[in-house]
Amino acid sequence: MTAASPPDVLRAPLVVEFPFTRSLGPVQSAFLTGLREGVVLGVRTSDGKVMVPPTEYDPVTAEEIRDLVEVAATGTVTTWAWNPAPRPNQPLATPFAWVLVTLDGADTAILHALDAPGPAAVRTGMRVRVRWAADRIGAITDIACFEPHEGAADAADAGAAPHDGVFADAVTGIVAEARLDYTYSPGRAQTAYINALAERKTVGERCPSCRKVYVPPRGACPTCGVATTDQVEVGPAGTVTTYCIVNIKARNLDIEVPYVYAHIALDGAGLALHGRIGGIPYDQVRMGLRVEPVWTEGGRHPDHYRPTGEPDADYDAYKELI
Repeated sequence: MTAASPPDVLRAPLVVEFPFTRSLGPVQSAFLTGLREGVVLGVRTSDGKVMVPPTEYDPVTAEEIRDLVEVAATGTVTTWAWNPAPRPNQPLATPFAWVLVTLDGADTAILHALDAPGPAAVRTGMRVRVRWAADRIGAITDIACFEPHEGAADAADAGAAPHDGVFADAVTGIVAEARLDYTYSPGRAQTAYINALAERKTVGERCPSCRKVYVPPRGACPTCGVATTDQVEVGPAGTVTTYCIVNIKARNLDIEVPYVYAHIALDGAGLALHGRIGGIPYDQVRMGLRVEPVWTEGGRHPDHYRPTGEPDADYDAYKELI
């Protein structure tokens, strides 16, 4: 197959999202539980400095630290940047400033949002105070934001008072929702690959120098550094080069465990691609097994690969593709 006219390059929104569950040690537990109770806690290091937010290990000596202290809810802006267009799920829906604030009694700064009418109202050295969230759950969002505050620290708030870090019903773990939003373009080479899948074909591209056929195509040979423009249809059958047995069920994936995920070298391809193996007991999958694609309804991509019934491939035929 020779190079075809370049197709319109595909573009689509792509969201990478997953929840990250973390257990908390005594210092972080006290800090977040304190926020729920309207108290800001820091930790005193070996050289006497107070860190807010607190860390569990001394940044100088690397020793574990537990000396908790309470600091004020007022502080001073040390630096800032204006955010004219807030993104979804940021602290404020209206334009605001990102600020580093050294709270009274602390020696390090905490990053958060400052509610201000415009960049002209923000300056380094301005006084601010915590605006607490109406409903607090034991998270950094319990600080809704900072707001301007007139006046210096009260004498009672200027220092850092020792605190035992003991609260009723302490927060012992958090779930952080990680999310990245992209507009993804697969590029010329993979656009052709995706369009071919819609026709139940698998198309790679050959390097004009080393002659290796890349599937999926990358647009250039990573070994030779030259563009790959000659399209080559490979497969549909292929050989299992190596595999693993999956025993942990993934969220939102309707596949019963155990199942097998394998590297499959399609006939004519210069490297293996990933695919799930079905139509055979998981404990009978093996290296050299000959397989073919089973397409999803509508033919957009193979749902899984199943045995063809052919004899296993000889190891020498695929050993360079493992």
